Amino acid sequence: MQLKAIKNNNEYEDALERAYDLMQLDLVPESKESDELEVLSILIKEYEKEHFPINLPL
Repeated sequence: MQLKAIKNNNEYEDALERAYDLMQLDLVPESKESDELEVLSILIKEYEKEHFPINLPL
């Protein structure tokens, strides 16, 4: 998967699927795959923050 900004729900779903697949591996720290998972996590978090905000409790 090419790492780039997530711009729509299809890209979001693809990123979630790839992150899940990576989490199923026995990743070695500082490996290409662990770095990919870290970047994907950041991209997913930012997309969710913008498109699925969680309101603060009252």
